[in-house]
Amino acid sequence: MDSINRKLPFVELSKFLSQFSLNEQLLDKNVLHNDIYFNKFKDLLQLSQSHNGWFTQEQVYYAVHSWAEALTDENLTQWVSSYDLSAVKQKTIGLILAGNIPLVGFHDFLSVLIAGHKVLIKTSSNDQHLVKFLADYLISVEPKLANSINFTDGKLEKFDAIIATGSNNTARYFEFYFKNKPSIIRKNRNSIAVLNGNENQNDLRNLGEDIFRYFGLGCRNVSKLFVPKAYSFDAFFKAIYDFKEVIYYEKYANNYDYNKAVFLMSNFKLLDNEFLTLKEDSSYASPISSVFYEYYENLDDLQTRLTNEAEQIQCIVSNNLIHNSIPFGQTQQPKLWDYADNVDTLQFLGSL
Repeated sequence: MDSINRKLPFVELSKFLSQFSLNEQLLDKNVLHNDIYFNKFKDLLQLSQSHNGWFTQEQVYYAVHSWAEALTDENLTQWVSSYDLSAVKQKTIGLILAGNIPLVGFHDFLSVLIAGHKVLIKTSSNDQHLVKFLADYLISVEPKLANSINFTDGKLEKFDAIIATGSNNTARYFEFYFKNKPSIIRKNRNSIAVLNGNENQNDLRNLGEDIFRYFGLGCRNVSKLFVPKAYSFDAFFKAIYDFKEVIYYEKYANNYDYNKAVFLMSNFKLLDNEFLTLKEDSSYASPISSVFYEYYENLDDLQTRLTNEAEQIQCIVSNNLIHNSIPFGQTQQPKLWDYADNVDTLQFLGSL
């Protein structure tokens, strides 16, 4: 298939996913293969939390909706039009997927197939079912894809390049084990927000979305705030009060209780609203139910620091205070061309 035809199954997948939302599932008779897949997917979504306790229906439906919006013909065309994939010689690309949030590895899966390669996938034990289901649907739309999509439960073998996502510790293993293969190895990253005190309540409420979506488990979730000296968090706490229901989810509540206890036993000073703790800390990676903060004196100095420490940062949120920052509330709505770790996956795949 040429690059134009490669996108068509994903356009059909977008139409399929668009039928599902948290409040209702509306069957569209014009969507391909609904007779086989509609009820199966509906059941899978309802069972997702039994497969991974963090995958509540709200979070899974949000991920599904996000991909339905991303995989439109317009978006796919805009994305691939920046690349010349006509000379790609088909290879087998191994994928080691993360499982921290629903469908987190789907962009790599999509990229490999759009580039014209075969994909060999090792899913995370935390997200084994959703990608496999979507792969089955794509094959039903375009049977030729059956020769290009394979999953393995064991050791990855017989591949030409690798894209692997894991922690900093597993990344060291990946880098050694795959040292003789072209690779993209992803490590831990965190996202931050830079505030100056002029943000309105809507900005800060949207910042709450950046913090609490997927319970803060994603690398695009904000885990650190940079604020000016003498910054008052009163407006921030007021704005994020809409997210208070998160504390009624047992797994989140357990993390909140545990991490708060650890902080207090260590005599750390905390700001607390009974469902989120704020702790002054120079680190980027805060535990679930907590966000770190740090004071800055000069935005230019902060810009320099963030540039120097870019390998630790996934994305930056601000009202244009920092170069290449994104608006509040947008961290979990990346475009197809917003690459993890700022590594152009499609360029890598097109160059093999």
